[in-house]
Amino acid sequence: MAGNFDSWEDAANQEEDLSRRAQNININANTFRPGANSFQPGAASFQPGQQYQQNGYQNYGYGQQQGYNQYPQYGQQQYNQYGQYQQQQQQNYNQGYNSGQFAAYNQTPGGFQPRQGGPISIAKRSDSQPASAPTPQQAPAPASQTEANPTAPAPKPQAAAAPPKAKVLSIGVPTAASASPKKPASPTTKDEAASSKVDAGSKVSAAKAVEKSGEKVTGKTSPAPSSGKSSPTPAEAKKQRNAEEVAAAQTADVDQSVLEEMYGKEHVNIIFIGHVDAGKSTLGGQVLIQTGMVDERTLEKYKRDAKDAGRETWYISWVLDLNKEERAKGKTVEVGRGFFETDKRRYTILDAPGHKTYVPNMLSGAAQADVAILVISARRGEFETGFEKGGQTQEHAMLIKTTGAKELVVVVNKMDDPTVEWSKERYDEIVGKLKPYLKKRIGLDSTFMPISAQTGVNVRDRIPPSVVDWYKGPSLLEFLDGMAKIQRNLNAPFMMPVGAKYRDMGTMIEGRIEAGVVQKTSTLIMMPNREEVGIAALYGETEDEIPYATCGDQVRMRLRGIEEEDIMPGFVLCSPKRLVHCVKEFEAQINIVELKSILSAGFNCVLHVHAATEEVTFAALLHKLEPRTGRKSKKPPPFAAKGQNIIARLQVTSGGGKICVERFEDYPQLGRFTLRDQGQTIAVGKITKLILDDE
Repeated sequence: MAGNFDSWEDAANQEEDLSRRAQNININANTFRPGANSFQPGAASFQPGQQYQQNGYQNYGYGQQQGYNQYPQYGQQQYNQYGQYQQQQQQNYNQGYNSGQFAAYNQTPGGFQPRQGGPISIAKRSDSQPASAPTPQQAPAPASQTEANPTAPAPKPQAAAAPPKAKVLSIGVPTAASASPKKPASPTTKDEAASSKVDAGSKVSAAKAVEKSGEKVTGKTSPAPSSGKSSPTPAEAKKQRNAEEVAAAQTADVDQSVLEEMYGKEHVNIIFIGHVDAGKSTLGGQVLIQTGMVDERTLEKYKRDAKDAGRETWYISWVLDLNKEERAKGKTVEVGRGFFETDKRRYTILDAPGHKTYVPNMLSGAAQADVAILVISARRGEFETGFEKGGQTQEHAMLIKTTGAKELVVVVNKMDDPTVEWSKERYDEIVGKLKPYLKKRIGLDSTFMPISAQTGVNVRDRIPPSVVDWYKGPSLLEFLDGMAKIQRNLNAPFMMPVGAKYRDMGTMIEGRIEAGVVQKTSTLIMMPNREEVGIAALYGETEDEIPYATCGDQVRMRLRGIEEEDIMPGFVLCSPKRLVHCVKEFEAQINIVELKSILSAGFNCVLHVHAATEEVTFAALLHKLEPRTGRKSKKPPPFAAKGQNIIARLQVTSGGGKICVERFEDYPQLGRFTLRDQGQTIAVGKITKLILDDE
């Protein structure tokens, strides 16, 4: 018998009626059952932070591969948060959901919502909010966009007068478009979802930074950090990267006076040049004898050996000519080396060979010289042979221009010869022919003086008035000590071309320091193979080790970190602060001094620069220079001949195809060169531009 269901007094019938209505609803409707028998309101609440499981969330009935209401695409998604579906898929969900007239999906334990018609809209969280880390406090959202959570308990009422507001699904209530701004569509792929999370995190961090700094944010630029060192500006970064400008602009740690006191006497390199048999080795040996560098026992040995060999007067030259071939023939083959010291300076003697065949050896020694001493024979016939009949006097004098010697001294030797006998007329004749030639071809003011290398007259002491009364000038050593101080580039990064290499308890190299200062503790770079080397021992002109050496010094080094076969003459040892340039091509200003035919693009010859010797090709003739003004021609010349000045591009063709050089204006000794072909010097020049690989 049915009771009165509308009476408030019949509580039992009222409860029974409510239960029956609920059963009828569940029986008559197509209940949403993706993977479970029934919806369980009392199941464990959904935890957004838990990791996705292989078999799905079983408490919600979501299987891994099951479709949602015949839509298999829902079974492939990773549910980072319940109810987060795409906008397009939401429409399909609504259609399938309404087809079964399901109205009691979001029931609460205390009752049910009456079924209403109309479309369904499911509120979604913002895409920028991470699902795995919900914020503890949120601004209240509009009613149409509130989030539905059927398993969460209803929130407590905030006030007694206001009814509690539960988070429910809005069924049948259309969402107002003007209630909230449009939100971007949720990411469709995992990568896009991850990127949206990163963006959300960055926005939160930026918001916190703005909150701390108190600055107003416009949204156009990210806020600057409130503390911490700011990153360098582009100008500062460029200065840090440009090591070459930093090295070039560096200042000395100590001033010049301190350097002079630290490094002692100035070191000067002297080279003796001239025609064969002019007396170069004899003069060099006499200088060493008169300065006390050869003891009496050694000198007596040289006299005995020379007498036994039938060369009694050659014993002085044997001080510098040490090998058997040189002593037997009386000809210097290799560049002899000696050392002496006066009260004012330290000197290194370089005795160059005078024979035409050994000019390349002479060039390697001349590249190391500060002062050139041109030795002329005053004997009748010998001067004319060396100067007027294609001898080596003119070529050697011309090569002085290439070596960059600061001073040129012309000594007229053999004035005691029976054909001369200190004749003033013979001396004036030689000076009158040679001085204009040197001034025109070399451009240096030369100093002339008469000497006798065999007897030692006017070498250290002046000529006695009893011998010559017409010469009142200084002696050779007196003139050398009285020269102006040679400017050295001590503050520049270290650079030294390798002149020779050999093995002696390790890898040994020889060379002249062209720039900077080196210490035994220095770490250097061998170019062009870019090997880092250390100095095991450092020697000067003697056998004693020295702690340091400066620009202009002739040194020997025992290196570690590199083998002797990995070094070639012409390599450059330099500081890591400033590496020497290694190029395949360069532009140069060239003066053609001797050429039998014409020169054009494709011409091959041999290049001598510092201690390097390489084959080069004229890749192109760029300009022709006018003789007086030096103005460049607009059109490249088709050829060049003797006496012309041109600008050409040279290409290295031998060796590894590269050579260590510098521009003449940066490092003069590494930027001047000589060109030779068929046993004669054809041109001299200076490098004006380096063509790097990236050009």
